[in-house]
Amino acid sequence: MKTTTSASGTSTAPKAPEYLSFEEVALTLNSRDNVAVAKTDLQPGTSLVWTAVGQSPVMIHVKQAVPRGHKIARCEIPAGAPVTKYGQPIGFASERIRPGQHVHDHNVDPQPLAQDYAFATDARQVEMAPVAERRTFLGFKRADGRVGTRNYIAIIPSVHCSVQACRAVARHFTPEWLAPFPNVDGVLVLSHIAGCGGSMDYAILQRTLAGMARHPNVGAYVLVGLGCEGNQVAEMSARYGLAGPGTGKDSERAAALVIQDVGGTARTVRAGIDAVTRMLPAVNDVRRTSQPLSELRLATQCGGSDGWSGITANPLVGRVADEIVRQGGTVVLSETPEIYGAEHLLSRRANSKAVGLALLARLHWWKDYVQQQGTVLDNNPGPGNRAGGLSNIYEKSLGAIAKSGSSPLMAVYDYAEPLEEKGLLFMDAPGDDAVSITGMVAGGCTMVVFTTGRGSVSGAEAAPCIKVCSNSTTYQHMIEDMDLNAGQMLVPHADPKELGDELLNLIIAVASGQRSKSELQYVGEGDFMPWTPVGTI
Repeated sequence: MKTTTSASGTSTAPKAPEYLSFEEVALTLNSRDNVAVAKTDLQPGTSLVWTAVGQSPVMIHVKQAVPRGHKIARCEIPAGAPVTKYGQPIGFASERIRPGQHVHDHNVDPQPLAQDYAFATDARQVEMAPVAERRTFLGFKRADGRVGTRNYIAIIPSVHCSVQACRAVARHFTPEWLAPFPNVDGVLVLSHIAGCGGSMDYAILQRTLAGMARHPNVGAYVLVGLGCEGNQVAEMSARYGLAGPGTGKDSERAAALVIQDVGGTARTVRAGIDAVTRMLPAVNDVRRTSQPLSELRLATQCGGSDGWSGITANPLVGRVADEIVRQGGTVVLSETPEIYGAEHLLSRRANSKAVGLALLARLHWWKDYVQQQGTVLDNNPGPGNRAGGLSNIYEKSLGAIAKSGSSPLMAVYDYAEPLEEKGLLFMDAPGDDAVSITGMVAGGCTMVVFTTGRGSVSGAEAAPCIKVCSNSTTYQHMIEDMDLNAGQMLVPHADPKELGDELLNLIIAVASGQRSKSELQYVGEGDFMPWTPVGTI
């Protein structure tokens, strides 16, 4: 290296150039992408050197501050040109975007996309796990053959007017009271605010409540109505074959009470306590036994997503979802508004054209629905999502569907509809975390894996919920809420398979009775929220 001589006569080496390697500070997800994701906060004026394969190095100067998890332009993007991430368009440049510029909702326009649905062209044959590789968990096997991960007695109000009586029944059964019944996980109340007005269509609500009464995690139930509500216990019981007034189906596993018939709140509470007391021995007689992983039904959910969710946590869950499907189990993807912009990737994985068309039919319903409500599907990314780096619904959806892995899509279900097929399934639901989870659990899911980047603390009623955090910063900051740190995926030389094995082992442990961090803090109580669509289409 050439040297220079200072005024004092001392020889010195020239000052080293002040720049960073682009690859060190930004992550490119696909070779077709014209944006990358900042691994750290990038300050204006920072110089980056990007070396494309087979090309000379290019100097990129950071134009504005780019927060960690946000997008930076790798090259010039002309106005009107697609902005690509995950190898897919996430919108179009609303202005000329220069290399090094911050790329976000201020310069990306989510115009309508022309998608090629190519039904079933990417559906692959699942190679089932050989006998020697099949996994098991300790679950509660029910009389109908389904297997639960918990063993609850559920107090189910038909209407919000009967919730207080239900809570009074549940309060009676303290941990000390239940100590002689070690196989009973608790007496829970499925509180909600629906069921009153007589002019509404209660089909979805009834299907949801009935799904919980018959859930594999529920060993017995007590239905509690008021008497004058629109959602009549007798009607719901007759439709779904549940215990009801005058049905003669009250037993050691089922009962129904109507406050106005029984004679008021206090009498109903006493009758409810008597019913649960009668049920406890039979529910306690069911014990955990070794069950194949093929009997697990896993709901997948993402909430409080950030720019890393679709890069670390969701793909990690997708890897485990594929393994559960390979084991013969069931995995459910939901939140229909959050597949918008990525639906073509799911339609290509549909097991048949009919399944793909069913998926699109639900998405088209949502397009009509939001228009009727005077809004648009792209209002979905909330302030926290956008602060975390997600610009629009296209980008959010492409990251969200990573939870589904690569398995073929076998069926599409209405909200809270009983799940029958195995493999990867889709359930129609809104993008609200608690509402979506409620539908999947009511359909029969016995566990929830919930990914988050910003730090969601929503849970699930009646099903254990595991939280997978997308980044190490949030994980450490909220460590008492987060079960697994998917931010480890970003560590150099990280092994995705090893981390996937860790998550699968955690799922099996929690399914077998280990409490998740959400359960330890009773997160999930109050998160039972049946979907009540506004208006009709």
